[in-house]
Amino acid sequence: MEGKSKDGQGPKLYREQILTTEDLEVCRNNLLQELKKIVKELVGNPGKKWLKSFEVKKLLGISPGKLQNLRVNGTLPYTQIGGVILYDYEDIQKMLSTHRKGESVMKIRN
Repeated sequence: MEGKSKDGQGPKLYREQILTTEDLEVCRNNLLQELKKIVKELVGNPGKKWLKSFEVKKLLGISPGKLQNLRVNGTLPYTQIGGVILYDYEDIQKMLSTHRKGESVMKIRN
């Protein structure tokens, strides 16, 4: 059963239950970091330099075959470590800029 305060009006508060300005500052900083991360992703930067194939396919909205064609014909540079193929986010941006034609630009999906 919860303890009562000395005046009997409500539950008893313990020292570790009280929010301090330091607690609020930590919470504020955490929220700001999360918001910055979300905004960064929304403006086209996924927050990491190297992307795996499934991430690139999702980002560009393309099939596995289309991604393989981009690799094979040299349109999209990649790095292979063991069995994992990685793509530099900046290379993806460059490819999109280089191959821009009128208004039919391949857009990155959010």
